[in-house]
Amino acid sequence: MGAQLRVYKRRIRSVTATKKITKAMEMIAASRIVKAQRKVAASMPYATELNRAVTAVATGSTTKHPLTTEAETPARAAILLVTSDRGLAGGYSSNAIKAAEQLTERLQGEGKEVVTYVIGRKGVAYYNFRERKIAESWTGFTDSPTYADAKRAAAPMIEAVTQETAEGGVDELHIVFTEFVSMMTQNPVDNRMLPLSLDITKDEDGQGEILPLFDFEPSAEDVLDALLPRYVESRIYNALLQAAASEHAARRRAMKSATDNAGELVKSLSRLANAARQAEITQEISEIVGGASALADATAGSDK
Repeated sequence: MGAQLRVYKRRIRSVTATKKITKAMEMIAASRIVKAQRKVAASMPYATELNRAVTAVATGSTTKHPLTTEAETPARAAILLVTSDRGLAGGYSSNAIKAAEQLTERLQGEGKEVVTYVIGRKGVAYYNFRERKIAESWTGFTDSPTYADAKRAAAPMIEAVTQETAEGGVDELHIVFTEFVSMMTQNPVDNRMLPLSLDITKDEDGQGEILPLFDFEPSAEDVLDALLPRYVESRIYNALLQAAASEHAARRRAMKSATDNAGELVKSLSRLANAARQAEITQEISEIVGGASALADATAGSDK
């Protein structure tokens, strides 16, 4: 009985130590969410205005360009998957990977060859374990990305989209990441970055937004060539920021759940330990009473 009590006490100490760790990780993740949200909010105006500028240039010219013109028979598509470098974030990475797998199946069903780019160790480990080819991967910055990271990831994809398909280029560029909606909601999404789907904002009367007219110097194609890398980099950067905020929110939720479960386990083990200690005390009392009774009977027998 004493050995069982020691086992319970050892488990209580272990779970209590784990609870302290998960609580600390929950607080760290909560503090980082606020910073990540601010970065997302700060990047939105630039991304919105850049998208508007590209739309205005595209609608004001008839130039065929990879940024705005779809291929007649697209044969290859690139997917950029954004996952996390670390675990302990619930289903954050697995949900993004699942969305990428569904997108891959859909593109392959359309007869397109899929080229995969991966950000985050979780995604890299998933593809490597299944011995599936990755065109290029990047790790080490998912929880706090910078524009330089987005620029580094965008470079090979920009090169691929500007090449001919026969030379290893791609006709489409998609990105899969986790969109940050709120502290409790993060949704994995897949967006097509290129070719750009022109979105003309409608007013209350249903009329399209009047975009400014441009004179292109030296040409519309040169303007689009200059905007292409900026557009792709800004889209990837915004996706990385939203993914980072989603990762911290998912980790905070997972660690809070782990902390609560550890607290419940400590309560359960404490009840079992109390029951074991009570049983041990009862047994000791029974042994004492039994020994005293036997001694009294022996003394009475000797007196006779």
